[in-house]
Amino acid sequence: MDAFVLSRIQFAANITFHILFPSITIGLGWLLLYFKFRFQRSQDDKWMELYFLFTKIFALTFSLGVVSGVTMSFQFGTNWPGYMNTVGNIAGPLLAYEVLTAFFLEASMLGIMLFGFRRVKPWVHSVATFLVAAGTTLSAFWILALNSWMHTPQGFEMIDGVAHATSWLEVIFNPSMPYRFAHAVLASGLTVAFLGAGLMAYKLLRGDNGPAVRAGLKSCLCLAAILAPLQLVVGDLHGTNTRDYQPQKLAAMEALWESGEGIHLSLFALPDEEAKENRMEVAVPKLGSLIVTRDLNGYVQGLDAFEGEHPPVAPVYWSFRIMVGTGGLMIFAGLYGVWMLWRKRELPRWFLQLLRGMTLAGWVATVAGWYVTEIGRQPWLVYGVLKAEDAVADIAPANVGVTLAAYLLTYAVLLVAYVTALFYLTRHAKQSGDVNRKPNPV
Repeated sequence: MDAFVLSRIQFAANITFHILFPSITIGLGWLLLYFKFRFQRSQDDKWMELYFLFTKIFALTFSLGVVSGVTMSFQFGTNWPGYMNTVGNIAGPLLAYEVLTAFFLEASMLGIMLFGFRRVKPWVHSVATFLVAAGTTLSAFWILALNSWMHTPQGFEMIDGVAHATSWLEVIFNPSMPYRFAHAVLASGLTVAFLGAGLMAYKLLRGDNGPAVRAGLKSCLCLAAILAPLQLVVGDLHGTNTRDYQPQKLAAMEALWESGEGIHLSLFALPDEEAKENRMEVAVPKLGSLIVTRDLNGYVQGLDAFEGEHPPVAPVYWSFRIMVGTGGLMIFAGLYGVWMLWRKRELPRWFLQLLRGMTLAGWVATVAGWYVTEIGRQPWLVYGVLKAEDAVADIAPANVGVTLAAYLLTYAVLLVAYVTALFYLTRHAKQSGDVNRKPNPV
């Protein structure tokens, strides 16, 4: 493989590993704030038991997110210099805003959140928890502003092949940014909801049915029951935005080879890009047009309208179905769990095993959705402005291959260690009565 393909695989591997951790910290910061609020209101130690367990998970996750993010940013210069040379006037400031306004905030307040419970006043500790949660969300805002601009660039002009901002408001609040930001934040909330539910189900299956475990499971299931259906609505709105600004991505998501009216919705197929057809397809007539255009006979552009300018079909098609399928399972699990709790029934063992199996379901949906977004933008790096092949560095393929192998090995080891640590921390979490967790009142 040449340097271009290897560089794409390397960046994909890096960002796949990196995105796992912000997808947890963004939502987990707010869940920690909820636990702290419940403790302040009730003085019930079970909420602080949950707070301390998930604070450890937050700290571990945050550290891995930082180091993987730094590694990823270096690749802009080593593997993709054409990107910064062309749009660095846009990307550089947005990345700097993320560091200056968000990363420093959450990193500095994290120390108080982790070590200040008995050393500062309760309200100071609560404010620190809030600022950490706000910092993670603000960080996501800036990163997604840049990513959204790469999909729907506005507020700039090209001068001698270099992008210059003409309106930072248009750059930041570009057409896809509100949908992409809402979709990502909800995805993080769902990731955390099932992470928490899965870990609490794991403790229940091990025979630990203490009050903190039950409170944590109930909280996470309620969160999932609220966010999962809401994500379905936001995802539909995001799809409508994609129809208007990136119709070739939408066509790849549905493996729609020919434009037409009253198109079907493909449920399952084996896209054949060489023959430009779907094999073994199972489809619902006209449902595709209804979803995309809100009209049974609405016109939808197919891949034939973007000859040579559309993304690879099979990866986008299957990533989208993995994301939707996982989301459907989340909706079922959240609603069924809340229904059982509302009826004051014990959750059946099979359901607890399902929740344990879905501990990292949010990762599956997030990565699949990210692949839809990023692969679906190809062959463009910045849509309509810069193609990926025009931004890659002229370096020896062997050099990229060596670093790619090192990345993959390191990430595999770290991922196994991280998941192992999650369950270790959960197994060894202290009971609410084991220690005096009262803060310093001074």
